[in-house]
Amino acid sequence: MNGMSILECEPFKRFGGVKCCVSMRQKSAPLEFSMALHTGQERVSVLSNRRVLEEFFPEKASFVSARQVHGDSVLSIDEKVDIGWESISDAPVADALISNVPYLVLTVLSADCLPILLYEPVVGAIGAVHAGWRGSDMDIVGKSVEMMKREYGASPEDMMALIGPGIGGCCYEVGEDVAARFEGYEGALRRVGESFRLDLKRVNLLNLVRAGVGSSKIHISPHCSSCERELFFSYRAQKGCAGRFMSCIMLNPDDS
Repeated sequence: MNGMSILECEPFKRFGGVKCCVSMRQKSAPLEFSMALHTGQERVSVLSNRRVLEEFFPEKASFVSARQVHGDSVLSIDEKVDIGWESISDAPVADALISNVPYLVLTVLSADCLPILLYEPVVGAIGAVHAGWRGSDMDIVGKSVEMMKREYGASPEDMMALIGPGIGGCCYEVGEDVAARFEGYEGALRRVGESFRLDLKRVNLLNLVRAGVGSSKIHISPHCSSCERELFFSYRAQKGCAGRFMSCIMLNPDDS
């Protein structure tokens, strides 16, 4: 794709009926292939990068991008329309998007926080969730599963989930105040000197299981954005970088 790096979501690709991907950092691209309109970088360059990402999807696809605020708001999108794709000013405030509309691409921006993609193939419903420590503490992914169940009749038992690239438990250092919020998550915390390492992927795995998603249907990316900052943006490792990579999911009737 024009020499740009796009990582396909293999577990979902093998299943069919859905199309999803994660953009990757590339130093030869404008702004290193950042997808973020909200971080003060040159808008024209960001839109140029988004045009490249559009090529991964059918020409008839529409795109939704939200203003993420580390909350637990879940927004249902019930029409095929571009929202927040050309300008941040028309982007809704939400940290999770859900839909059952074909050819509508739901997106998540991240640079250490977890992108989590959800797919329920029986009723045809998808979700895209942004989960940092605050969202994970508020169980935004569980709330997204519940809202997909309520809005579309989605069954957690039929749902698949992909916990995408993000900062791993190997690198995510937190203080005692944050660590205390996750003491009930077995295997998600370990003490290192005076601080802790928090495994957000483990936290969200357990939140998904508690929401009724089978552990065998939850796929976890092995990529750590901090360890692999040559591939993904890392806010921590790059000391406040402006770049963001994007995770995307779309219902694809052409592949069902």
